[in-house]
Amino acid sequence: MKPNLLLSIFIAVLYCFTANAQKGNHTFALGKQAFLLDEKPYHIISGEIHPARIPKEYWRHRIQMIKAMGCNTIAAYVFWNYHETTASEFDFTTGNKNITEFVQLCQEEGMWVLFRPGPYVCAEWDFGGLPTYLLKIPDIKIRCMDPRYMAAVNRYVKALAKEVKNLQVDKGGPILMWQVENEYGSFGNDREYMNTLAKMWRNEGITVPYYTADGPTQYMLDAGSIEGAAIGLDSGSDSAAFAQATLHNPNVPVFSSESYPGWLTHWGEKWARPDTNGLKKEISYLLENKKSFNLYVIHGGTNFGYTAGANAFNPTQYQPDLTSYDYDAPIDESGNATPKYHMLRRLISAYTGKTPPPVPAPVAHFAIPSITLKKTHNLFQYRLPTIRTPQPQPMEYFDQNQGMILYKTTLVGHKSGKLKIWEPHDYALVFLNGKFIDTVFRDGGNWEVDLPKSDVKNPELMILVEGMGHINFAQFMIDRKGITDRVTLNGMTLMNWESTLLPLDEAFMKTKQPDAVSVAPDLPCNFFAGNFDLNNTADTYFDMSGYVKGVVFINGHNLGRYWHIGPQLRLYCPASWLKKGTNEIVVFDLHATTPQPISSYKQMQ
Repeated sequence: MKPNLLLSIFIAVLYCFTANAQKGNHTFALGKQAFLLDEKPYHIISGEIHPARIPKEYWRHRIQMIKAMGCNTIAAYVFWNYHETTASEFDFTTGNKNITEFVQLCQEEGMWVLFRPGPYVCAEWDFGGLPTYLLKIPDIKIRCMDPRYMAAVNRYVKALAKEVKNLQVDKGGPILMWQVENEYGSFGNDREYMNTLAKMWRNEGITVPYYTADGPTQYMLDAGSIEGAAIGLDSGSDSAAFAQATLHNPNVPVFSSESYPGWLTHWGEKWARPDTNGLKKEISYLLENKKSFNLYVIHGGTNFGYTAGANAFNPTQYQPDLTSYDYDAPIDESGNATPKYHMLRRLISAYTGKTPPPVPAPVAHFAIPSITLKKTHNLFQYRLPTIRTPQPQPMEYFDQNQGMILYKTTLVGHKSGKLKIWEPHDYALVFLNGKFIDTVFRDGGNWEVDLPKSDVKNPELMILVEGMGHINFAQFMIDRKGITDRVTLNGMTLMNWESTLLPLDEAFMKTKQPDAVSVAPDLPCNFFAGNFDLNNTADTYFDMSGYVKGVVFINGHNLGRYWHIGPQLRLYCPASWLKKGTNEIVVFDLHATTPQPISSYKQMQ
């Protein structure tokens, strides 16, 4: 037998034993400074992934990749709004919404779990994980003791606890700790709210220790911590950060709950590429000093469909997140190990003295030759019910939370001049008498359009608004989509509107058909479609550089948004969304009027 084969067998047996060692009930407790697993100090080396951002078919592969980097734990956010899109209707069973199966897979692979259920999570995810049906309540207040918000939270707590409470470490499962809220000290100071959340989970059978996660500053820790809970630091990168937490509470363990190997990117920015030397220095400090830590994120995945969130730090700012959540993470968007991965793998192995299992084989990728598309129809060919209101209302008031909404009115009095939208959330196209006039993007507060004179007696104004993701962090999270207040023309408020709902989600694309009415050939907002045949399937990236702004559907699956301002010009498509034989691609573009061929590639860039 060859020595390297013998070594591989030994490692496999060793890690099989490690996985089996998780079986049966264990104890996990908070010592004064250390985490205690079965009453012995335990050094958490965690990597974070989000099951909602990863096709279920790849869950095990990603877990194995994390283990092969040397981690012993997996942290996972649960996105409340991914599981309860409609009030009181929960889905924890279909596709990659089966959170129980995900946790069980972690255990099968010998990994412990840090459970991060929110209810608020941030995560560059739409509305920070909160369900957008809450925004139908005009004066709703979130992340506080508003009774309407708390009633919804209580439903979620009961539903989720029922799914996973038997997977806690003291019941034979892999869940070691449970996070309460997330970075609350960056948002509010309602101590009753935080303590009530903690009691809610306890009442539903959550028995493992709690932790909170906040920035390493005194005011954030004062507002966001819970008595008796471990303190997570976002991030705990040096001795000063840990000293601050110890000063706040010297009687609980402190760890870096989010150490950042990468960073997020917004549309119109350059790809975030944090310095790898800085990461190496930070992780070396944590390892040398036996500080537990969680890499946020070790693998980001994808904001499929309309799940990407946005940032805003003043009333007129708006920074929507990319569809890709690659994050410059150690494991890239489609599951490949990067140089950063191998650096961390060597570093962790050197400090722990343990040889991790072999890195799993990479997932297959392929390139698809050029696909010919043709224009099939225009958005304005859909003849759908309209809703009459005195002034425009946001789409959430009509039980729509994503996609597009079309507003229409007849101009009386002023018929040209300065048109202003108060406020366009988030990207608007303005039409006069069926002709495209201009666009308005929410960011920056420049919401005016010059409306030209018209020889039409009763000009028709249409405003199509695309929601690009609800704000997920800080003080401006009450972020409804569409037109949120009013529209003025030369200061006159325009009244009497008709609204048409155009969610453009997978259900809409499957069930709604356009009418055979003619539209001008140069009218924007067109659908393009094409077919392509495959003999086999693999992961791929569809290149959208020939188009302007819109979304892509592959065999009915929404890959997400694209936008020519970049930096992302290619959309990731997992093999599981393709099939042998004939496949269909559908593109909806807000501006393109002629079809362009589309090719796919093995990688993002």
